[in-house]
Amino acid sequence: MNRKNWIKPALGLLLGGLAGFAYYYFIGCRSGACPITGNPLISTAYGSLLGGLMTVGK
Repeated sequence: MNRKNWIKPALGLLLGGLAGFAYYYFIGCRSGACPITGNPLISTAYGSLLGGLMTVGK
């Protein structure tokens, strides 16, 4: 695979991670009881996973 094939998924991972962290920071669960939004690492990883999956395809 050449480098052009990796640009779109890499951007999806990066932007998804930023969106996941932003969701934790601005909206997230304040009590810490929420499994995804109560922890910044899990929220960022989940956002990266979803961002990467949304860009992989065709």
